[in-house]
Amino acid sequence: MLEKFSVYMTEFEQERTVRVFLPESYSTENKRYPVLYMHDGQNVFEDEDAIKGVSLGLKDYLIDSGLEIIVIGLDLNSEGEERVNEYCPWVNGETAKKVLGFASPSGGKGEAYLDFIIHELKPLIDRKYRTLEHHTSMAGISLGGLISTYAACRYPHVFKRVAAISPGYYRNQEEIESFIKESDLSSMEKFYMDFGTKELRDDEEMNAFFLETISGVYQLLNDKIKDTKFQKIEGGVHDYTDFRKRVPDVMDYLFSDLK
Repeated sequence: MLEKFSVYMTEFEQERTVRVFLPESYSTENKRYPVLYMHDGQNVFEDEDAIKGVSLGLKDYLIDSGLEIIVIGLDLNSEGEERVNEYCPWVNGETAKKVLGFASPSGGKGEAYLDFIIHELKPLIDRKYRTLEHHTSMAGISLGGLISTYAACRYPHVFKRVAAISPGYYRNQEEIESFIKESDLSSMEKFYMDFGTKELRDDEEMNAFFLETISGVYQLLNDKIKDTKFQKIEGGVHDYTDFRKRVPDVMDYLFSDLK
């Protein structure tokens, strides 16, 4: 069952759509469920709502697999650079300048975006639905992977299982590495990361550069979290048709104890 409603984001002074998947048993059983928060909400569940017509297809996957979790998809802000601004905790740094070819002033609203999830959205979800308040996870794609990793470091006691799919760390490469080094991640249970060998298709130099920098972030996390997984996706490219194929592995890993 998929529900949809709007919430007001106080810091950003705007309404945002929230999509909620409830397992089939939710209406027949009086039990509580783990919760997974995901970014780019309109691309999570169904193709008809996805920006380019291809979603992760998570609604069908959850129904077919029988995995009993609540999934919250928070829609992105599609205005201008606002997705970059909200998913980057810091203003874009030196690695971003190297990749983009110019110094970008974007980013820096990620802390406020995450604070909305922690202080406004999660309490609302926990009141509205039968959740397991202390069984909360987060997953994101590209820059959604960056803000999810930031969430793991800033609130490791809340988001104990995290997935970063083809993460766009380059926008805040230096800062996220430093933040991981400073963070106590001993309460984290699981961290999943993947990256395709053809993310930028035929640009072999940049493919190799991204794989190296992302692997470096993974190693920092691996040194601090007891259970981690990194998947190098041979031939994997940076689009939702490819991301969709990775969903079973991500979910099987994050929620292996619920299968």
